[in-house]
Order: sequence, then structure tokens, then C-alpha cells
Amino acid sequence: MKRTATLLACTVLLATVPALGAGISKKYSYFSISGSTLDELEKELSKRGPQVNSTGRRHPGATQMEFVTSVTYAHDERSCRVQEANVVVKAKIILPRWRSRQRADRETRIVWDTLSADIKRHEESHVIIAKNHAREIEQALTGMGSSSDCDALAAKGKALTARIMEKHDREQERFDRVEGINFEARLLRLLKYRVKRIEEGRIGGG
Repeated sequence: MKRTATLLACTVLLATVPALGAGISKKYSYFSISGSTLDELEKELSKRGPQVNSTGRRHPGATQMEFVTSVTYAHDERSCRVQEANVVVKAKIILPRWRSRQRADRETRIVWDTLSADIKRHEESHVIIAKNHAREIEQALTGMGSSSDCDALAAKGKALTARIMEKHDREQERFDRVEGINFEARLLRLLKYRVKRIEEGRIGGG
């Protein structure tokens, strides 16, 4: 079950406005699935999961992201420079919620708990990648130096931001490819670890 992020076009606001605090604005939404067997759960995920435009298919989870950049300029009659740059990543993480847990056997519940935790980790990792590139945009903008014209500096900032966003998109796509290749081995390893912890009484298996 391949998972991917829906990476929305970034919104870049280059203007002389008070700078916003850099960071992450994150919210979650859920879609419900039913079924009491692994086959039924897989069919439900394929049927009800969020549809990703880049693939045209539904996935077990998705992350929608928007980058909002705020830049403050300091200027006089001779030069203009970036005084402060802040990038906020607005992320919406879409995850499954299983409604028929009580009708499933113990083994199915263990597999689902392992799978759903991995889906959430995967989507959270997309947000971390975005945050790292948001920080890179901030550093690039504040490191541009000065210019005789603020409009020229803003144009340079837009070009720098566009290049970093292209790199960001490539990194997100690479992450999905690697995760897809390693999915089965990773899930098996996580299942073994979860079963071991259940047997040791560290977590519940109900």
C-alpha cells in the first residue's frame, strides 16, 4: 500500500510586513474505514483513502502542505536588504480511522495498529522534510545581501525560493520511492517488534 503526500503549490508572500514566527502549523483530519479482516481493510483504504492528484489514486494517508513566507525589508535611499525572513509550513495530515476494531481478531488488530502507526510516521516525515526546506528558504533570503532596489531584491528572493522548492519536491518524491521499496520489510520488522513488546507485557494487544 503505497503512501504519498499531496504537495500543494507554495504561497510566497514577499512584502514589507511584520514577520511571522517561523514554524509548523499542523492539523489532522480523518476518514473512516470498516472491515474485520486485513483484506477488507485494504479494500477500504483503496476505496476511501484520500485521492492524490500526482498519482490519480487513493492512498492510506496524505499530507497537504502550503509554505507561507513573510519577509521584512530594511532600506534607505541607497540600499535595501532583508531584515528578517520567516517561513511557516501549514500542513494538513489525512489519516485513516478504523471503526470496526471490536469485530476483528487479535492478529488483525495487531497488524492494523502497526500499519496505522507507520502511516502516521510516514506522513509526519513529510512535514519534517518541509520544515527543513522552510528553514533553508529563510537562510537563503536573509543571506542575499543588499541591493539598490527592493523590487530587485524581492525578485531575487522569489527565484531562490523557487529553486529550493523544486529541491524540496524532489526530496519528497525520493522519500516516497524509498519508503515504497522498503515497505514490506519495514512492516514485518515493526510487527515483530510490536508482538515482542506485547508478549513482554509492555503494550496492550487488544
